[in-house]
Amino acid sequence: MNTYTKHTTNILTRLTRFFGAILSVALIMSATVMSQTQTAVNLGSTANYVILAGSLVSNIPLSAITGDIGLSPAAGSNITGFGLTEVTGTIYTVDVSGPAGSTMAPTLLTAAKGDLTIAYNDAAGRTPVPTGNFLNPGSGNIGGLTLVPGLYKFTSSASITGSDVTLTGSATDVWIFQIAADLNVGNGIKVILAGGAKAANIFWQVGTSATLGTTSVFKGTIMADQSISLNTGAAVEGRLLASIAAVTLASNAVTRPATATAVANGVVTPQQFELFQNYPNPFNPSTKIQYNLEKAVQVSLKVYNLLGDEVATLVKGPQEAGSYTVPFNSNMGTLNLSSGVYFYRLEAGSFLSTKKFTLIK
Repeated sequence: MNTYTKHTTNILTRLTRFFGAILSVALIMSATVMSQTQTAVNLGSTANYVILAGSLVSNIPLSAITGDIGLSPAAGSNITGFGLTEVTGTIYTVDVSGPAGSTMAPTLLTAAKGDLTIAYNDAAGRTPVPTGNFLNPGSGNIGGLTLVPGLYKFTSSASITGSDVTLTGSATDVWIFQIAADLNVGNGIKVILAGGAKAANIFWQVGTSATLGTTSVFKGTIMADQSISLNTGAAVEGRLLASIAAVTLASNAVTRPATATAVANGVVTPQQFELFQNYPNPFNPSTKIQYNLEKAVQVSLKVYNLLGDEVATLVKGPQEAGSYTVPFNSNMGTLNLSSGVYFYRLEAGSFLSTKKFTLIK
């Protein structure tokens, strides 16, 4: 009788442990799946910028910036150190004190800073609250780790030092990093993308400031409450968005990422309507204009002079969703444009966007 009772007790104990283990695994898997289900942060009009700051944008030449730069509420004179050929894009300021060739657009910048606040709060408030491997991964240092898509939370600072970090996932997957304090990337460290992962789908919400080390290679959009600093030779495919303080550069390459996030039948479809800065800019006599269409719409792409007179129609008619590149030659047809500043305007359904380019002969 005692032997039977002891045997039965052992069986019950093993079953309890077995089902308890299954329950624990199920709970962990459930938390992981929930953490992995994230949509991209809506950057609003902030998506048009590769650099946006509050107090200062400074540069030690030579840098290569592909995308727009904005500074608000500080004066345009606080954008310093950029040569005429270092920025392929438009520099927007709140007043006329900006560098040569900049555009005064205080209302546009106020809207962008407001959209940055909304995007920052969105990323900071994403749920469910990360647990397990999604909470303080690597004890705060993710160097050497391979991270699947999802929502990651750091209760203090985060760092990438010692070894590179790999983000592996598809073109539609999203990574969001909630960082309570600083983000620090070591010298020579790389953020590596694998499996089709896109820099446009990576968001780093930084509670204080971010620093990227010498010759580091970084991917994704940084939204910092305070400042963002790049040491010599650091390269970024993403955006540097500092809410209150400065973005400081030192011979860096910063490129705004493509915004494609959806894949259908092997063809990447843009997530949103977007008009990019032409390249090259300034140009002579030809350049290329790229834009994305989220869905099929009627499209108009026209060129205007400083007086607002239409000088060329490049596109007019229906187009399917996708990415388009349109060449523009200042001498095409009967055109023989003189040197100066011109504007190109994209109308795609209800979407409107205008950018400036410069012809130098």
